[in-house]
Amino acid sequence: MTYQPILAGSGIVGWNILNKTMDVQRKTFDASPQIVRDTDYFEAKIGEIKSAEELVSDRRLLRVALGAFGLGDDINNKAFIQRVLEGGTIDDDALANRLTDSRYKAFAKAFGFGDFDTPSTVLSDFGPKITEKFRRHSFEIAVGEQDDSLRLALNAEREIVDLAARKVSNTTKWLQIMGTPALRQVFEGALGMPSSFGQLDIDQQLEIFQDRADRQLGTAEVSELADPEMMTKLVQRFLLRSQVSEFQTASSGSIAISMLQGAVSLAKSFRAG
Repeated sequence: MTYQPILAGSGIVGWNILNKTMDVQRKTFDASPQIVRDTDYFEAKIGEIKSAEELVSDRRLLRVALGAFGLGDDINNKAFIQRVLEGGTIDDDALANRLTDSRYKAFAKAFGFGDFDTPSTVLSDFGPKITEKFRRHSFEIAVGEQDDSLRLALNAEREIVDLAARKVSNTTKWLQIMGTPALRQVFEGALGMPSSFGQLDIDQQLEIFQDRADRQLGTAEVSELADPEMMTKLVQRFLLRSQVSEFQTASSGSIAISMLQGAVSLAKSFRAG
């Protein structure tokens, strides 16, 4: 059985309490029997894997590999995952590079099956690196089972730090944000993007993202968003807007129920008369 994180509230209050108890909760979660079994198996066996076909043929290994990149829902799409891995990331027309979701590119690049004669799986530190990513993703998922906004906030903290450190242009970093569903959701929420925003041309979306980030967060440089103060500002804006949206939805539902109850009462009074 896997340890279930303890959340004392939602929104900014819940976020602050979660962060204060994070170290203890992560240690307890990582020590869960299922997590230990999965990660021990991966670290013991991954060095023997030399091809994408071998990886997808071992469901236990594949579960950890996909889970480390937030792609656990693809566990049954073995043929697709094999194609992503075998195509690598070096060629512009590689499948991983053509997919909108940038997680597949990170996944294929990490394993290196399609890019090099010798894959990354044989490196001595590869297993521990992947299992640490798996543990953190798994903890986020466990949090999300109780509060999805807190899961998204945890994911954003991790992703932005990783993204900020990459040696690519700021434009490329924004495109990667836009191509990572969970991260994009945080930015759309924090910056108050309308529901129709995704229908705009990609260049227009990029321009609006950068403009709103500059005006509301004080910078459009992704590398600067990894600063703890900037990160706090982004996450708090996201959580606050999420709470407001949930409250409005709940209020609208309550109003609708009240109106329906009123209509039923009125109908009954007419029938009684």
